[in-house]
Amino acid sequence: MGRAAVADIKGKGFSELDKETKTNTEDTNKNRNTTCSDSRGKKSRRQQKKMVHPVQRLFNACKDVFASAGTAFVPPPHKIQLLSALLDEIQPADVGLTPQMPFFSPQVTQRAPTIAYLHIHECEKFSIGIFCLPPSGVLPLHNHPGMTVFSKLLFGTMHIKSYDWVVDVPSTSAVVDPSQTQHPEVRLAKVKVDSDLTAPCKTSILYPADGGNMHCFTAVTACAVLDVLGPPYSDPEGRHCTYYTDYPFTKFPADGQVSIPEEEKDKVAWLQEREKPEDLMVVGALYTGPKIIGN
Repeated sequence: MGRAAVADIKGKGFSELDKETKTNTEDTNKNRNTTCSDSRGKKSRRQQKKMVHPVQRLFNACKDVFASAGTAFVPPPHKIQLLSALLDEIQPADVGLTPQMPFFSPQVTQRAPTIAYLHIHECEKFSIGIFCLPPSGVLPLHNHPGMTVFSKLLFGTMHIKSYDWVVDVPSTSAVVDPSQTQHPEVRLAKVKVDSDLTAPCKTSILYPADGGNMHCFTAVTACAVLDVLGPPYSDPEGRHCTYYTDYPFTKFPADGQVSIPEEEKDKVAWLQEREKPEDLMVVGALYTGPKIIGN
């Protein structure tokens, strides 16, 4: 039944009320209705505040946390804690995801499995999106220049390997095959994380110069990662996504310029820039979760 029909029925019912009773009680009802209206209004506002969806709360928080974001911006600790706490609470159902969706199914292919990306929001200050990886899906080793990134594993198990640069160590021009690369330099990096992560778990955070700014994600099982980037990638502003190949420390001679204790050599690696992997296939998919107000 449409709105007009409901209004008509209510109007008809009210028009048949006893006019004398209506006249005698008009002032009393007016005062009572005003009181009830105020009470209902306050209750409604409280309910609306309580009913704000997790994705909307995340968006609202990001607008505040990244209001002054630019290259190399790091939010203050209390705002990092706020955003992390919101992400920790988000569940797959909150963003309209289930492991049974098609892009999480195993893929029989000669190529690397296709990864889906669900765009939720992007502006010059921050972006929100979800990477959906089928089993064995890989996001190759890449960086996040001048960015603070929050990653929340929504479900599944993922292997994460991440690095930060070792400072005050010269690069070396050693290469595996000079004829196959236009980026001959390799640079020393320290391993930050090299382990499996299984949901439910805490939100991971990386920073412009710490926290594993360069990372690789490998899906052990089908999994989904909710990412918040502040600020997002931007070629004009120098935040270009660079991919790397990592090599064991013993792969290249350090020529006495770098001294690493034997027991520490597995905690460092040489990273070499590379072009975007040809077999990397990330496709956009429709985000079907709750819409953001003010997007």
